[in-house]
Amino acid sequence: MKKKISVTIPVYNEEKNLKKLLERILIVMEGLGCEFEIIFINDGSRDDSKKHMDRFARKNKNVRVIHFTRNFGQTAAMMAGFDHASGDVIVPMDADLQNDPEDIPLLLAELEKGYDVCSGWRKKRHDSIKRKISSSLANKLISKISGVKLKDYGCTLKAYRKSVIKGVKLYGEMHRFIPIYASWEGAKISEIPVRHHPRVHGSSSYGFERTFKVLLDLIVIVFLDNWVYKPIYLFGGFGFLNFCVSFASFLYATYLKIFQNVSYIQTPLPLLTTMTIVTGIICILMGLLAEMVMRTYYEAQKKKAYLVRETRNLGDRF
Repeated sequence: MKKKISVTIPVYNEEKNLKKLLERILIVMEGLGCEFEIIFINDGSRDDSKKHMDRFARKNKNVRVIHFTRNFGQTAAMMAGFDHASGDVIVPMDADLQNDPEDIPLLLAELEKGYDVCSGWRKKRHDSIKRKISSSLANKLISKISGVKLKDYGCTLKAYRKSVIKGVKLYGEMHRFIPIYASWEGAKISEIPVRHHPRVHGSSSYGFERTFKVLLDLIVIVFLDNWVYKPIYLFGGFGFLNFCVSFASFLYATYLKIFQNVSYIQTPLPLLTTMTIVTGIICILMGLLAEMVMRTYYEAQKKKAYLVRETRNLGDRF
């Protein structure tokens, strides 16, 4: 049985691109000969994008439309697409015609080789030099920190087996980190070159502030990857470090008083001792609080702290 494909498209003020985009996607999907759906997510567009998407849905039963009450951002729009997709494979892409729908079969073919995620790599980008440089640096940083080596995290055009992103919750600018989330689920990830076209209509919403947000989200990713299951190790470790500093400064102050006849009041050591011991206590308490929060999170939702790929002779026990 052939798989069903869900193409999800976040839209924000792209009225001049939508008609051509839909035509090109339909040609590709109908050529594949499989069951499919195209989901437009209207992220609070202020132009006539809503009118165009509603017309598409009336004319074609394979087109679905989700309208947000306001602009929530690309990550929220992609999350809505994932939540409402019914396909076995989900292919997100941009609405600005810079992604090429003709690359979709290439992504799907890569999944057929046994991969769970196929990420597009805009090898020949039609963007400004400034954006290319900042993107290259960000990709190298994310790959280094996360351990998931991709050349182009920012390319929206990807293909995911729904099973590896089921239950993923995204916030901020975290849509570009979806392959990292998938890798935590044990997904096999591939990356292939895809075409990238110059923007003809509309304007990009990318700016320096987004780069700043991405860096902050990367800090969250590192925390989730390393400490989410045992936050006491992070907070407790930093607290223990503060205790060590406090003890060392106390010993040094005592040494100065006994052997150097220097009054500890004349040095910042008493203040350092007090501040570090208080900080250490606070960190330990924060770690305990974080442990309680995480345990409540998992137990209230009956979540397990492990993932099972497959079983043998266990029936429906899982």
